[in-house]
Amino acid sequence: MATIMKFLYIAVLCNLIMGGNCELCSVKSLIIKQSATGKLVHGNPEWNVKIINDCACSQMSVNLDCDGFQTVEEIDPTILRKSGIQCLVNGGGPIYGHSNFSFTYAWSNSFPFRIVFSRVACA
Repeated sequence: MATIMKFLYIAVLCNLIMGGNCELCSVKSLIIKQSATGKLVHGNPEWNVKIINDCACSQMSVNLDCDGFQTVEEIDPTILRKSGIQCLVNGGGPIYGHSNFSFTYAWSNSFPFRIVFSRVACA
């Protein structure tokens, strides 16, 4: 009985604090997957990068570690904007909950992108 009461207490507390959404979101809720598209751009393979938001909440201001990133394919700066060693994804706009955002680039090999920052936005 005590275990059930503890669970109910935690559920009610979580509901009050998170406005009904008890799923905890963070940078770790964003997953990066890359695959070759099969296309060549200036003799380099093209890569598709998919950033998957595995959380119910939107994530904004997503920044990637881009130190050393290069491409021979132009990327619209509203999609991926490099500034120093970081890249801003989607112009800082949201990657909505349980959805994804994609972009392509072309280089001799895939780049090991890593997410370094995001701001969680839960309604």
